[in-house]
Amino acid sequence: MGLYIEARIRADLDDLWTRTQEPDHHQRWDLRFTEIDYLPRAEGEPQRFRYATRLLPLLTVAGTGVSAGERERPDGTRTSALRFSCPHPFSLLAEGSGYWRYIPDGDGVRFLTGYDYRPRWGAFGALADRLVFRPLMGWATAWSFDRLRLWLERGITPERARANWLTELAVRALVVTAAATGLVVDSSLRLFGPLAASVAFLCPLLLTVALCLALVKEPLSGTPAARRCLRQSPTRVCTPRVLRALENPR
Repeated sequence: MGLYIEARIRADLDDLWTRTQEPDHHQRWDLRFTEIDYLPRAEGEPQRFRYATRLLPLLTVAGTGVSAGERERPDGTRTSALRFSCPHPFSLLAEGSGYWRYIPDGDGVRFLTGYDYRPRWGAFGALADRLVFRPLMGWATAWSFDRLRLWLERGITPERARANWLTELAVRALVVTAAATGLVVDSSLRLFGPLAASVAFLCPLLLTVALCLALVKEPLSGTPAARRCLRQSPTRVCTPRVLRALENPR
């Protein structure tokens, strides 16, 4: 049940590598992390890092990880892999591993990830992960990939993209609320005679259309959307060699 996310990004491979490999850039676009810091390392060793995620205003969980990358491969692709562990008892994720692949494709790059993790909290944690957390993680990863795409392709900063998303979400919520309220008002109008009923004849149709548009309409082009990413691999995926060589960070 590992997660797979893929986005095609029209950008220079070096620029994409920098935005995803440098912690200061990575933590700006990836919704899953609040902070990422590289730890000191000796020459030739894998890169160790510390990450933190704010769950609530006063609750932050932190963990550690180790990563390594292959920037120059014979086929022109690049690969980055990591293993991570989080000892915090409030974190559902106990430990996991994953990879990023960068595959040049015409005027862009196929940027994809595959990762999996072990949940804690026993049977309850396994159920919560299957029903809620794993779908949420998949959505957050895809949404973040599209936010990265907007940054590279259109120069929309991660902060601006988040503001666009929140604004559009608020507008959609208002439309849904107004449509639901309008349907109730329309039902009431029919009780006040033929004239009111005639005026209100088209209301249910118009309100239903508005409600459907608010719920299913494609987000604006400057708003991040998880639906723009591929969520299943089109081919069989093999674990990168660099991931198999990484030790567990614990």
